[in-house]
Amino acid sequence: MLKDITIGQYFPGTSIVHKLDPRVKIIIVALFIASLFFVTSFVPYIFILAFIAAVISIAKLPVKFIIKGLKPLMFIILITFAINLFMTKGEVLVELGPLAITKEGLRQSVFMALRLIFLITGTSLLTLTTSPIALTDGIERLLSPFNRFGLPSHELAMMMTIALRFIPTLLEETDKIMKAQMARGADFESGNILSRAKNLVPLLVPLFINAFRRADELATAMEARCYRGGDGRTRLNELKFVTRDYAVLTGMTLFFAAIVSTRYIW
Repeated sequence: MLKDITIGQYFPGTSIVHKLDPRVKIIIVALFIASLFFVTSFVPYIFILAFIAAVISIAKLPVKFIIKGLKPLMFIILITFAINLFMTKGEVLVELGPLAITKEGLRQSVFMALRLIFLITGTSLLTLTTSPIALTDGIERLLSPFNRFGLPSHELAMMMTIALRFIPTLLEETDKIMKAQMARGADFESGNILSRAKNLVPLLVPLFINAFRRADELATAMEARCYRGGDGRTRLNELKFVTRDYAVLTGMTLFFAAIVSTRYIW
């Protein structure tokens, strides 16, 4: 299950999606997330699905790899589905004791489940097609106008990128610790939810110790390379918008504006 988590992982490639300016991709993802919360019917989901499929195809990302990233979050998706299915009032279709499935509840549960799936899949495409360094530069450049208000844009971008980059590392560490403890007789799979949570305590202690150790090593390595934040820092490759970036950003802005407009049409 831990190996199925794809958040924070980067899938190298040479497609046009990979070559886009990271600022363009960050803005597109922000528009994508905003448009999802404006959608109120299933029709726009067809276009959103087509958009995600097109990006996956152009970026040449393995579909199985994308689907695998949904498995760790399937529990949350099912919980959301169940809550909307049984808690939404309306025309009753099926009664299950004190619970009832309504026509409106069935629609709402499917609608919210699809929203979560699209949200997870769409946002994961950002990290899958953008290297950590490019992502840091893009976030910093987008936040740089707020420097005049005292916002440390470089430090925030660095922290966000390091946090994303450490997700696969910590998952790998967790998998190694679990296998080591299972070889010593530890049981993480049997019992109810409370017993499983209790069995995870011996796993969390070495995981936190390793995390703090890696953080200390990273800080030492950055200090050894004379890292002092963003003041006076230069870059080998400066970010510059090209015609391709302007065209994609304009097209995607119009596309998501059309998605949002469906809220007032349907």
